[in-house]
Amino acid sequence: MKDRRYRVYGTTFHAGDSGGMLLGTVYLADLTELYQVRDEYIRSRPVVAIILVDNYDELTKNLPEGAISTLNAELNEVITRCTEGYHGLLRRLERNRFLFVFEVRDLKVSIENKFHLLEEIRQVVSPTGVAATISLGIGRDGVSFEESYNFAALSIEMALSRGGDQAVIKDRYNFSFYGGRTKETDHRSKVRSRVTANSLSELIAQSSQVFVMGHKNADLDALGAAVGICCLCRKKGKQAKIVLDMERNAAGKLLERLNAVPEYANAFVSGQDALLQADPKSLLVVVDTNRPDQVECKPLLDAISKVCVVDHHRRAADYINPVVVNLHEPYASSASELVTELLQYAVESSEVLQVEAMALLAGIVLDTKNFNVRTGERTFEAAAFLRRLGADTVEVKKLLQNDFQATLARYQIIKAARLYREQIAIAALNGSTSRTIAAQAADELLSIQGILTSFVLYPCEGQVIISARSIGEANVQVILEPLGGGGNAATAGAQLRDCDVKTALDRLVASIDQYYDA
Repeated sequence: MKDRRYRVYGTTFHAGDSGGMLLGTVYLADLTELYQVRDEYIRSRPVVAIILVDNYDELTKNLPEGAISTLNAELNEVITRCTEGYHGLLRRLERNRFLFVFEVRDLKVSIENKFHLLEEIRQVVSPTGVAATISLGIGRDGVSFEESYNFAALSIEMALSRGGDQAVIKDRYNFSFYGGRTKETDHRSKVRSRVTANSLSELIAQSSQVFVMGHKNADLDALGAAVGICCLCRKKGKQAKIVLDMERNAAGKLLERLNAVPEYANAFVSGQDALLQADPKSLLVVVDTNRPDQVECKPLLDAISKVCVVDHHRRAADYINPVVVNLHEPYASSASELVTELLQYAVESSEVLQVEAMALLAGIVLDTKNFNVRTGERTFEAAAFLRRLGADTVEVKKLLQNDFQATLARYQIIKAARLYREQIAIAALNGSTSRTIAAQAADELLSIQGILTSFVLYPCEGQVIISARSIGEANVQVILEPLGGGGNAATAGAQLRDCDVKTALDRLVASIDQYYDA
């Protein structure tokens, strides 16, 4: 009342001389000042942000000192200008890292402005034509400055693992993501691959046994990467076990080839058998996924304390943690490419079986769509290395072949597709199909002129599966993330539980609209 805030108390009682009349009393406690203090306390809570120029090395590569100083001054000017209205504290910690402390009241403004610093920083362009990009790691709701800073450090790590050029907010409960729509550029270092190869080799040697596990419904990339890890284990005198559902996978032809090789005669085990064989000194290597709910056997992941991850998908909020070795590179084309780089540093060429080289090359070919998507210089270097080891491209082509009925099914999906926003093809199926056929149909839709993004939806065992592809500016991982999906900018997927195809389609269209309207 009149800008005052009250808490209302009341009580009732019987009037003794009024023939049973019920009387009431109301008390108004004026708590305006108390609420004002509370609200001001909430609005003034500290927020700690780490601002990182994530492509600084690329910006300053081969530049003289004078040009680097000019570039540093331009970066400082843009970052200072964009943070002036926050009444916070900005300090430069390193050549490409800033610390910014401000209040929660200003964080809401940043979110409403969609962190305009992400766009403003692109005004800084190096003499070689490279535009600057930054990653923001923000920590809030910590019980102390130290905890908020730790949240910010986790956020910046998350932002970089998702490709950079985005803002990530971490509070006590979860992560929130903003930006990250641009295609990733390769910032990998061969030094890291060499160090990871040495660390992983030491862990293998110290372990009693090694299990290698990919995601559910393993494809050629997951199995190819697992086979590469088995080769690394054989170098250390250990026979690794690949945890795989032999009935539900998308790599049947490759499995037939591997089972014919003596080295892989007893290499495959089910998740339950692996769980029985595991001991406290066992090592688990997870390939081609970083999400605990997507692995082949979640109980095995929970049971083994020493876990390594080799993956190329953008990190989700529910990533595998903790890990002892983490080779997570969202810039890589495939998990098979990452494992191939490890083999170059850890084993001799003569120790790699021809079928292993073929499996790794098949994984790269699958995820790059025959080297058309997400390929970089190191993708071709890995493929050339595997070719020298004896990988036969014709045999790889045979692994990717479909039978006649599967081909017809794929074209039926394409026939059912409808255009949305002129350049998006969406195929919503009422009947079930296989993951492989759905993924291939999504790829095939992109070969149609004018279509830059494709989605295929189909029901499967009480849930709706979405397979998404993109060759344009649209980042399908960002589109599917609100639906619980994951992947990378060009390839992503999602599983929607407890809904039908129509509901899933409505949610997908809403997410697409939100992406384009933002």
